[in-house]
Amino acid sequence: MSDRTLRICVGALATAGLAVAGYLTYARYAGTTITCTTGGCETVQESSYATVAGVPVAVLGVVGYAVLVATACSAEDLARAAGAAVALAAFAFSTYLLYVQLALIGAVCDWCVVNDAIVTALVPFAVLRLRAPGQLAPQ
Repeated sequence: MSDRTLRICVGALATAGLAVAGYLTYARYAGTTITCTTGGCETVQESSYATVAGVPVAVLGVVGYAVLVATACSAEDLARAAGAAVALAAFAFSTYLLYVQLALIGAVCDWCVVNDAIVTALVPFAVLRLRAPGQLAPQ
């Protein structure tokens, strides 16, 4: 798989994640009710775990996904390394937050699960970009 193809995959998935995080950020600041089939979204979003140092987790998601979109726009080594680092950190954090939902809050947010799926799908593409350029298929 070429770096170009990997960049497209990272960019597309990060854009989808940006939409999810953007929706949750909008809902939080607009004070609207989140569309949810489990009934747990509001419980999760109103919990003490929904912020880190006073910053809503959804805002962290917007920033993280925006960085991933930016790294997908570049074939440079620094962009590849930054993309992999952000993707792996996002995966670790979303895994922690899934544990929090299941074990500590006792409620599951649909949007968080969608985010978890996006991050999980994104990580392999971001990590594959770390291969040396000579190891990538021709673009």
